[in-house]
Amino acid sequence: MNIIIAGGGKVGSTLVSQLAAEGHDLTLIDWNKTVLDRTINDSDVLSVQGNCAAMDTLLTARVKEADLLIAATNLDEVNLLCCMTAHGLNKNIHTIARIRNPEYTQQIYKMRDSFGLSFTVNPERQAALEIEKLLKYPGFLRRDTFVGGRTEIVELRLDADSKLIGIALSEMYKTVKARVLVCAVVRKGQAYSPKGDFVLESGDKLYITAPTANLTALLKNLGVITRKVRRVLLCGGDRISFYLAQLLEKDGMDVTIIEQNSERCRFLAEELPEASVSLGDCSDQARLEEEGIASADAVVTLTGIDEMNMIVSLYASSRKVPQVITKIGRPENARLADSLALGSIICPREISSGAIVRYVRAMQNQESAAITVHAIADGQAEAVEFLVEEDTPHCGEPLKALKLKPDVLIASISRQNRPQVPGGDSVFLPGDTVVIVTSGRGTIRSLEDIFA
Repeated sequence: MNIIIAGGGKVGSTLVSQLAAEGHDLTLIDWNKTVLDRTINDSDVLSVQGNCAAMDTLLTARVKEADLLIAATNLDEVNLLCCMTAHGLNKNIHTIARIRNPEYTQQIYKMRDSFGLSFTVNPERQAALEIEKLLKYPGFLRRDTFVGGRTEIVELRLDADSKLIGIALSEMYKTVKARVLVCAVVRKGQAYSPKGDFVLESGDKLYITAPTANLTALLKNLGVITRKVRRVLLCGGDRISFYLAQLLEKDGMDVTIIEQNSERCRFLAEELPEASVSLGDCSDQARLEEEGIASADAVVTLTGIDEMNMIVSLYASSRKVPQVITKIGRPENARLADSLALGSIICPREISSGAIVRYVRAMQNQESAAITVHAIADGQAEAVEFLVEEDTPHCGEPLKALKLKPDVLIASISRQNRPQVPGGDSVFLPGDTVVIVTSGRGTIRSLEDIFA
């Protein structure tokens, strides 16, 4: 497809690398020549220097021939005007805008057609929703849902005292007493598609799929103690904190926010009357103790500095806080953080870019497009959910008889909203939903793409 990306910042540059790898024709617009040059050096894209909301700039970027425009500058107003102008010049174009200001939420919803918007993303709100999910259902470092929440792929790190150390995957059921499927393992930064003879080691990160009830049994039988989160300490009062505090208050949790900017503190105190807002530096050990970090059920570090988030999360882990969640702004830091005791890692940039990539794939293949797509195993694999169509090949054939592409695994089959972990004799039928995991280089755009 012919795609224009307006804004070469964090989200824009991530989208350029992801969409270029999938073979799209890209044009990047940015007013900063340095940003353009850096992106062009890394990816094979065209560039236009200028104001992306200006008609002349968009015409230079050949907006009339484009299929999609993604407005991802740092200013919501510029993104909205960019989409409006692009839609005025090309009535058939799809437009996606990154909108971050909570004041625009209702306005965007009610005036979507006026702005010419096809889709909007809010990285901070999406990150808050991911964090809320982890806090409501603790026990795993990450949870990605499929089949309307009935099936999940979860991330579990094996500590040195785990019951699974030294166990081969083929023998795993004897320990966990629950039918689950390990679809990927990350060991020392390298992702593996494990077979039955794969022996687990301390430090391994397992990506496990199963119906939600089976995952609950898995935690119980592994002796992973989880307790309901009642008190949450948020370190940093940015937009994610604001959205998250709103969500957690509705969930009945007690929220304390530490923020060092006095004006921001006043705003949070006025808008979040149920939360406790404290003026202070969350990197100050005395302040953390004063706010009761040792008695918190969860600590979420949300400052704008990755290094500070890491340090505070490490301190929270040392104080035996049951659940720690760390926001990482730069994906490359997430790789560095992997070896540290930072709990769950949340990267808003990857969450929002992932939502946009899913939209692009759905545009390409609307008939058999993926329902859900999640990057797992530190971005080295994808889990994709598809609906089985009447003309999908190999319907009714046992999985053991199928020839799949290398590094493709059928992880779940759901029939009438009842998910199951498939075995060799399992079959998929029209109307079923299938979750596949792939660590191959090619993009799986439809269920037909998984067959050799």
